[in-house]
Amino acid sequence: METGPRWRVAILDDHERSRASLRAAIWAAGGEVVGEAVRCADALALAQRVTPDVVIAAVGLPDGDGVEAGRQLTEAGCPVVLFTSHTRQELVDRVRATGVMAFLLKPLRAAELAPVLDLAVARFRETRELRRTLADRKVIERAKGRLMARYQLTEDEAFRRLRRAAMDSRRPMVEIARALLVSESVASDVPTR
Repeated sequence: METGPRWRVAILDDHERSRASLRAAIWAAGGEVVGEAVRCADALALAQRVTPDVVIAAVGLPDGDGVEAGRQLTEAGCPVVLFTSHTRQELVDRVRATGVMAFLLKPLRAAELAPVLDLAVARFRETRELRRTLADRKVIERAKGRLMARYQLTEDEAFRRLRRAAMDSRRPMVEIARALLVSESVASDVPTR
């Protein structure tokens, strides 16, 4: 039985020795390096082309800031682990706001790579799922509000109607809520004469 790699990793680092140590550690831990870039300007295109499970990005790059590249990659839907020799609080504070999942410190200790990548990938998926759940909840709340206003229902009654419609149609409640909001907005756009 053939299984795929533990992770598909893209590397963003301009130092060949750093990339070589990362490649060796990734392969030794059962991962696969699916692409490499040496400039911030190439990071997003690389991630879109090779769709890695995670990107390891150096902080200091010749054409820009690896922290900013990490933010862009994270917003594009890819978890990022920063590879740095600096652990100053200022750097940690900057990184915290970007969505970057973790740090790997130089010099690389191969034994630390697997748990850091496993945790970064898992936390990124959890965070993305939490955001999706929150967005779905907001849609359901808006649909309940529309039902309450239109039919003078209580919040519980509006929720029960949505839930019943979802069960009857065997579709998720958020789909029912979206459909209701779309039909309500279309109906409000139709001229009355």
